[in-house]
Parts: sequence; C-alpha cells; structure tokens
Amino acid sequence: MPHLKRTATGVLGGLAGLVGLSTVAGVLIASTVTPAIAVSGYAATGALDTFDNMPSFLQIDPLMLPTEIYRKDASGNDVVMAEFYDQNRVPVTFDQVNPVMYDAITSSEDKNFFTHGGVDIVGTLSALVGNASNGSNRGGSSITQQYVKNVLMQNCESKATTDDEVQACYSTTTVNKGSEGYQRKVQEMRYAIQLEKMYSKEQILLGYLNITNFGGLVYGIGAASEHYFGIPAANLSIAQAATIAGMVQAPNVYRLDMPNGSTTDKDGNAVNSAADGYSLTLDRRNYVLGRMLDDGKISQDEYAAAKASPIEPHITDRAQGCQTASGAEFFCEYVRSVLLTDPAFGDSDDQRAANLRRGGMKIYTTLDPTLQDDALKAISVVPAHVDYMNLGASGVQVEVGTGRILSMVQNRPYSIEDSGVNGPTTQVNYNVRAANGGGGHSAGSTYKIFSLLNWLEQGHSVNETLNGRVGPKKIDQCDGTIQNVVAGNNGNGQIGNFENNPGYSGTVYNFTRDSLNSGFLAMAEKISVCSTNRLAMKMGVMSGDGSPLDTTNFAYNVLGDQAVAPIDMAQVYASVAANGSLCPSKAIDKALDHDGKDITPQRTCSPAMSDAVASTAAYTLQGVMTGTGSGAQIGDGVPVFGKTGIHEYLHTWMDGSSTKVATVVWVGNVEGDALLSDYYESGYQLSRIRNSIWPAMQGAANAKYGGDRFPSPDSALTKNVLTDLPSVIGMTVDQATQTLRTAGFTVTVGDQVNGVEAAGTIIQQDPGAGRVAAGQTVTIRPSNGQGVSVPAVSGKPNDAVNALRGAGFGQVTTACTAVDSATAEGTVTGTDPAPGSVVARGSAITVQYQAKTCGSRP
Repeated sequence: MPHLKRTATGVLGGLAGLVGLSTVAGVLIASTVTPAIAVSGYAATGALDTFDNMPSFLQIDPLMLPTEIYRKDASGNDVVMAEFYDQNRVPVTFDQVNPVMYDAITSSEDKNFFTHGGVDIVGTLSALVGNASNGSNRGGSSITQQYVKNVLMQNCESKATTDDEVQACYSTTTVNKGSEGYQRKVQEMRYAIQLEKMYSKEQILLGYLNITNFGGLVYGIGAASEHYFGIPAANLSIAQAATIAGMVQAPNVYRLDMPNGSTTDKDGNAVNSAADGYSLTLDRRNYVLGRMLDDGKISQDEYAAAKASPIEPHITDRAQGCQTASGAEFFCEYVRSVLLTDPAFGDSDDQRAANLRRGGMKIYTTLDPTLQDDALKAISVVPAHVDYMNLGASGVQVEVGTGRILSMVQNRPYSIEDSGVNGPTTQVNYNVRAANGGGGHSAGSTYKIFSLLNWLEQGHSVNETLNGRVGPKKIDQCDGTIQNVVAGNNGNGQIGNFENNPGYSGTVYNFTRDSLNSGFLAMAEKISVCSTNRLAMKMGVMSGDGSPLDTTNFAYNVLGDQAVAPIDMAQVYASVAANGSLCPSKAIDKALDHDGKDITPQRTCSPAMSDAVASTAAYTLQGVMTGTGSGAQIGDGVPVFGKTGIHEYLHTWMDGSSTKVATVVWVGNVEGDALLSDYYESGYQLSRIRNSIWPAMQGAANAKYGGDRFPSPDSALTKNVLTDLPSVIGMTVDQATQTLRTAGFTVTVGDQVNGVEAAGTIIQQDPGAGRVAAGQTVTIRPSNGQGVSVPAVSGKPNDAVNALRGAGFGQVTTACTAVDSATAEGTVTGTDPAPGSVVARGSAITVQYQAKTCGSRP
C-alpha cells in the first residue's frame, strides 16, 4: 500500500505508543526470559534491547485471491466461467464499504484505533494483568495488531501446500502459549508500530477488513456481506454490520451458513442454529450494537431498532470449480489442467496448484460462444447414456493459423463425482490426453494423414501408382527388420479393406480418397512405419497416455490402431489448412496475475511442412469429400477437406478443415467391444452418425468464419510417374498377371489369339515393355495353340501356290502387278499375310508377284 500522510493525532499516538510500549515490552519479555525477576529493573532494561533488536519491517504479501476463468458471452463480453479458491475473498476499496461497518468494527474491536499508534497501551496492560491471572495471552490486541497477525498467517498460508502446513501456520501465528507466545505478542506489537508509520489509519482498517476471516472459507468484508446477506458491503445495514463485526472474535462459531448449528454445547446439543435464532451470533451482535451506542456511533433509536431485528441470513454461496461453467465444463477442466501444468503459472506442481487457488489470476479463454452452442446441439444426436454400450462422442474445433480452441463438447454430461463405468455423467474429457483429464482413442484411418504427409515429404507424387491389391506386403520396422503382413479380407490375422474391397493398382490420391488399407500398406513398403509415427510426433501427436508413438511399430500403425487425442489431431489438420504452419492448441488468450501483469503462456506457430506438401495434402484430402467422406458434405460453397476413420467399428472419426477452422469428431466405445455398426440412434447407424455431427459443426464455423480456396497442389508432387513395364511374353496368364500387378499395373486379359505357342502362353502385350506411365492398364493376350506360321515362298507364282497348298493352306490366291521389266511368267514378291505371320489353319493366303503382263492367272 502507498505511504499516505498521517494525522497529527496518529503521529503523536505512535510516539506515545512507542514510549509506553517499551515499558510493557520490558515486562513482557523479561517475564519470558527470567520469570523470577520479571519486575526487576534489570530485566526490563535488557528486554528493551531485545525489543529494539526485533524485526520492524513486515512484508505484506498479496492477498490470497480466487482465480477467475472467463469466457465470452453471445455479446462478446467477458463473463466469469469458473472460480477456484482456498479463501472466498472479494477485495473492496474504502468507499465500497458502508461507513457503519467501520464504526462497528472499531467500536467492538478497538475503540481507540484512530488515536493510538498501533498498540493500545491501556488495553494491552489490562490484557497483561488478565493473562497473568488466568494463564492466557490472548486479548488486548489493537486492530493494527490483529492485522499484523492476519498478514503473518496469510503470508505463511500462501506458501503452504498441505493441510498440515496450513494448520501449522495457524498455530505459529494465533495459538501462542507460554514464553514463545509472549515473544510473538511483542513482535506483533513491534510490527504494528511500524505499520502505523507507513500507512494511514484508513489503509490499515481496510487492509484488516479485506484480510480477516469471517467463518469457513469466507475472507474479507466483501465476501462476508455477499455470502451471509447477499448484498455488497456498501449496502450493509447497522444490524448486518454489527453481526459481521461480531464474527471476528470466533468466526467459525458465529457463522450463519450452518442452519443446523455451528457448534455444540457441553451436552453435545447443536447451538447457534436457525432454530434458536443464531443465539450466539445474536448475543455477540447485540454486544457490538451496545458498544456502538456507547461510542456515539449510532443513536438510541437506531440501537433499539437494530437490536429488535432478528438475524435473517440470505446465504449466497460462491460456487467454485468447473461445474459452474454451464455447457463448457470440459473445456473449463482443460483450462484448469493447463493452469496446473504449464510452467507459465509456477515453477512446480505445488506452486501452480497454490496459484490456481490463491493467486488471484484472471484467465481469459478462447472459447467461441456461437460455435460452442452449435457444437452442443450437433453432439446431442448421440445419447448421453445407452444400455448396450459405453457410448461416447466428442467434438473439438481449433482456429487455423492460431491454434485457439473454439469449441469442445461431448455427449455425456460433466460431473465432479465419479458415476462409475457407463454412468450417466463422467469426469473424463474425451477430447484430450490423460494428463489433461482424458485418454485418447484409436484414430482409425484419420491417422493416414501422416502416411500421406510422409509420402509427400519424401518427394513422392500422389499420382504415383502402387499395387494396392490385397496380398502379401513387406513392411520395414524401426529396428531394421521386415514384417510380413497380408492385406486380405479373409480374417486369420489379415488386414482387410473397408467393405471387403479387393484393392487395386492405383495412385496414392485414389488410395486416400477411398481410404484403401491395402494401398496404404503398399505405401508403407516404400516409407517406413517408423518414419510415419515419428512425423506424427513431430507434429505434436503422442499416445493418449502421453507415451511416444514409435516405442513399438507395426504395419497396423499406419492404419490408426494407436489411441490419440482428438485435440492433437485437430491441430494437425489445421496445420495442413494453414499452409504447413503448426500451431499448438491453446485455450488461453490472456492471463493476468494478481497485479495485472501479463503471464499469458506463449504458444508459437512453426513450420511443420513445406507449402508444397501442405497444398498437395489439402488437394488430396479434398478428394476424400467425394469418396469416403461424401456423407459429411456440407454444401455451403466453402472449400473443405477431410478424412474419415473407422477402427474395427469400435471407434469412428471425421477430421477436416476449411482455411479458417478445423473440426474433429469422434464417436465410439469409451471401453468395451460392442460394435457401432450394430446399433442406431437418431436415425443413424452409430458407425455413420459422425456424418451428422461433423457437417453441423464445420458448417457453423463456415457460416461465421468463412473460408477461402486452398492453394493449388505442387506440380512436382502431382506429376505422373514413369516406371518400368516388364515383358510378360512367353509367360502363362497367371504368371503374367502377378508380374504386372507386382510392378503396380492393372491387368486385363484379352481374347486368345492365333499362336503356334502352347495354348495359354502370352504372346501379345499392350503396351509393350519399357518406360511407361505408372499404374496404367496392360492388356495381355494368350495363344490359342491353333496358329500356323506362313512360310516364305519365291520364284514363279505357280510354284509358290503349289508350295503353300502343300503346307496346308487350302485358300491360296494370287495378286499380280504389271511391270515392264518383269518376265512374262512373273516373279513372286511376297505373300499376304507376310511370311512368318501366324494365322489360323485354313486361312486365305495371297501370293503377290510381278509380271510383264497380268492378263491371265497362273
């Protein structure tokens, strides 16, 4: 508090107090050191030196204040969402308190407050005599001394981390016995005198009323007036002020929020209850009123009217905790978890926990009220509880380019109580990791985004063609070994495709569009599972329990078998939409400490991928919205991309984004093995109900934030890739088909053709072997085994005809060309079909010849 000018009376009182206190201190200290000579001049003189050597400066630490968490309302105003406190305190300024409260507290606790210099000598001597006779060392404390004691206790408690430590603070500052208690009393006096030199009477009085306890967790006049009477301190009546002033002597005895009695009598009967009119508090109030009358602070009529009035509390509880964050309880709990774990709010777990309950922080969150309300409506299609499975659903949205969490919802209501397995409420936040109150779920095919990004980062084109048919695949492991897996639809450990798709040789673009498991396993033959998992971790994704994703790697990982948190996946999809800028999810826009200093945790966006990779990934994921994601189309004209995911029909996902907002939806088993495909709710098969939630949430974001076109994909990452087409001439149909499919080509078997080779032998291939565009269709044609080769003939036409007929060709004709230089008999120039051609037996052959004159057929 600032050092304000003090009155002359205060200064003189302070000097007189210091002189007079020396004598009192001498007696008190001497009695603690040498009781046998307590009244001797020698002892008193020595005690004076001890008094003068005591510390005189009292550090007044900040008040223990509630931490307030704010959210925006529909009008954009900041409103308190939740509070956390060890002490319910509402600090007030001097003019925010009805002056009658100051009169009540000074009359009852320290009538000479405005004239003494920190210690009431007369009161102290009187207490000293009383204490000497009954063995107590309590009483006689001025308001300034009581303020000192409260400050010492507050300073101690603000550093305590356990209930035992809090109790120890009380013992060392309040329950003082024996010689140690006298010494503390004298130290209290020493501090009081110094405070009177530093602060005005008004400051000390207000400081006392803001710090002192009024029963239970109620501290300070602001909280006391609101808690017990439901009004601000400025509106307290005489009777109410006297009631509150009377509490300070025994706050937990005189409290009014225990209608069944705040204490018991010697027989164990409840006392000070609503039934007895709060008798103890009433007697104490009337005592305070009497003191106010004697001091001339109230008139006789005011005294009579106040004394005649009953005590009528209007208890107004100040709830704390996230149960007050209606409709955003799980988001609130996520914010609380950040306050308890982020180093910005303390250097240790204990310090962060203490700051949450005592630090007086003001936390302004990122939640968008419109999107939160729309998300709550969208998620409501999933019942909060069903008998046939432990059904969960959640949705989370983050702002692209900032990571700000705009909405966080789930189907099952929040409760601070554990309602058990598949109970009607839950404490678990389905959107976040275990460290933040959640746990994660198997991501299914939404995890394929990491294979896609890894593929692109390693320079591969999405138009590169692979053999995505079911069959054996060889996958590299992190330890360098090869895992042999089978992509198939026959069970027995095989990795199947959705709806038993046999797969195909095709492009990565199409694999992504169709979410083809066998296609992504083919990609994993070229990019290791290990590198894919590590890329996911580089982008901020870990297992739901916080463990690394690459501890044990299997081929199945590329298909999303590991449990991850939706909030982590949201920031990944948002990073693709942000041209590769990865922004860690954040729930806090601004955080201020008790002094208004900015302590907001810093969240820095950083490049996670190149523009080329991001734009090509966005282009590829847009294709999903015409494939497996077609059921989640919005139709509002805002460009979006997405990725579906199903893990064994136990978990389903829909992840996607516009250029402004990313949305992730999960529906699945919280635990258990009931299949979503077996049940329906709200007219949807549970395995497809995501197609109701995601469009509603993303559509609401599109309506408010809009969205731009995604950048065009990179030309190098979308180019058609040439590859070697092997020759299969001479192979059987099966051999040729397997060879071509292994090389990444689609195969069509054409009709049989005439061939001298054994029937079934491939004798034609189109296109032929060489460098061709990857993935195209190759047509192969086998021999029918019925072909014959046309022999070469020469000489005279008649001889050639006879030779062909002798070779078995029954239909032989001739074709003459007149040439002046030719002979009259003619000379054979060739045949049609040409020599060496394979034709069916009995095929017509034409002998071609030249003659001087073509008048007659040979």
